[in-house]
Amino acid sequence: MTEPHPPEDSGASTGSGRVDAGEDDRTARREEPHRIPSRIASLLPSATEIVCALGLGDRLVLRSHECDHPEWVARIPWATEPRDEPPDSSVEIDQGIQRLIQEGLSIYLVHDHTLKRTAPQVILTQDQCRVCAVPFETIQEAVQRLLDESTRIVSLSPNDLDSVLGDVLRVAEALAVPERGRALVHQMREAMSEISARARRSTQWRGRTGGTGSPGGRRRSPAEEEGRAAPEGGSPAEGPRPRVLTIEWIEPLMVAGNWMPELVEMAGGENLLGVAGEHSPWVEWEDMKGLDPDLILVMPCGFDLARTRGAAEALRDLPGWPGLRAVVEGRVALIDGHQYFNRPGPRLVDSLEILVEIFHEGWPGPGDGPPRWEWMQQGM
Repeated sequence: MTEPHPPEDSGASTGSGRVDAGEDDRTARREEPHRIPSRIASLLPSATEIVCALGLGDRLVLRSHECDHPEWVARIPWATEPRDEPPDSSVEIDQGIQRLIQEGLSIYLVHDHTLKRTAPQVILTQDQCRVCAVPFETIQEAVQRLLDESTRIVSLSPNDLDSVLGDVLRVAEALAVPERGRALVHQMREAMSEISARARRSTQWRGRTGGTGSPGGRRRSPAEEEGRAAPEGGSPAEGPRPRVLTIEWIEPLMVAGNWMPELVEMAGGENLLGVAGEHSPWVEWEDMKGLDPDLILVMPCGFDLARTRGAAEALRDLPGWPGLRAVVEGRVALIDGHQYFNRPGPRLVDSLEILVEIFHEGWPGPGDGPPRWEWMQQGM
């Protein structure tokens, strides 16, 4: 088949900033064009964005049904789709997934004929979450049935920011462009470091009201104040940081783990409940309510901003929701998690920028393009 060709600037955005990653003379080597695969399949949106950021988008011959960035990848055939059409509500989605798991069925289908016809040399997939994308064992079984034994499967499993960057290097190594991978990781580290340093010097936190210098007027104990060390590369912002709760699923309730707690901390917030490097946990509403956070972030996995806006209406029915500090003071942010936070790749830089915009008064947004987040409307 004829491979699709992307426009000239087909790399994924990694935000602002540059950094010198340094070179390891023992491992650095010049690229060998004949070793770079000509047919790459990416069955994971974040992996597709990594491939494009490495400058190899023109070698993509296959994608998943969810790979949609950069926009031109829509021209590439897809090899996966959900077994059932996803319903609108988060509770119905969860019930449908649990039913398939109990029946021993895969949540996703693989198009055998498309996989065989495109015959990729390298397939990028994942084994972190059976719900988020086609699991590794499903792809492995299809490859054994349909493709040559030389086909290489690279399975990604990021749990925190370090492993996200490590996966960038793994993809680059598998595609025979290790130096490009190191350069991309440099760029991401530098951009995130710069954003974080600026954020931690800011004193314009959201919701500093009540005359105490703290979000929502809540006073911090001396122990809390003494525990706030000056951030690396800058002086500490005056007053405590906003306490942030991140909701990753609504029915049932789940808070964000993995790389999200690190992003919250880098943006200047104090993360609640979720633990960096661990899977996102299910939580009880009473536990969430008892924390009474200063800011609430709502970013259901796989939901764009419009779907998040609709799904978030279910939160209003939770007992005690209207009385939460963040709700009363209008600091519940609805976010396009599907395009940003749910994708462990180059655009986590943009995700960090979004958090800084939310946490800090007057922080400039991107200035163009579709909205990436919005405040939840108060009342009905």
